[in-house]
Amino acid sequence: MNDTQAMETTKSRLLQAALPHVPFDGWSDAALAAAITDSQTPPGLARALFPRGGIDLALAYHAAGDRQLQQTLATTDMAADMAALRFRDRVATAIRLRLQLADRECVRRGAALFALPQNAGAGSRALWATADTIWTALGDTSTDFNWYTKRASLSAVYAATVLFWLGDDSTDQIATWQFLDRRIENVMRFEKAKASFLRENSLGKALVDGPLKMLERIRAPKGTNDLPGKL
Repeated sequence: MNDTQAMETTKSRLLQAALPHVPFDGWSDAALAAAITDSQTPPGLARALFPRGGIDLALAYHAAGDRQLQQTLATTDMAADMAALRFRDRVATAIRLRLQLADRECVRRGAALFALPQNAGAGSRALWATADTIWTALGDTSTDFNWYTKRASLSAVYAATVLFWLGDDSTDQIATWQFLDRRIENVMRFEKAKASFLRENSLGKALVDGPLKMLERIRAPKGTNDLPGKL
């Protein structure tokens, strides 16, 4: 095992040790301290891996969920199931799976942490990363301005759904999945109306031939998912 693998293994062990403490202590230095004790990790190493304490723990938890979603969507059985669905249903399924992979109390504590002004930027980047994970897993190959707008729309849908999910006490969270379907339907209607406007309206045509034509020069970044961004 090389140094990088060893570090990632240690980070994962610390994160798993912290999870039982998060419902009580939140994503905090107290949770990290408890994880250090429980996992018997040298404190200096733990602090080097999570220099900002609780917020780095919360971000590691979020990133782990994205990786788990990516791996699940890549399985042969899941890929076959998704291929049989309408595209909007593939998006809904991916968001639903992402939430089902998470612990609701850990997400609740994370939402409270990222609501603080000093943490808002980190929270936005985490949402963006989830949207990028979903679009990439669903085969998005856009490289122009659409790369950004797709992720911006999905980030908004995902964020709204998470907030609804956190307060949902319906059986099997059925109310959340209905809410999600409505949000996706709203976005689809907007995209349809926008496409019609750009195609048939004289002002829309002028935009396509002018300002929007220049936006086609914008390309998606390579190797990053934290830049601000259509279902």
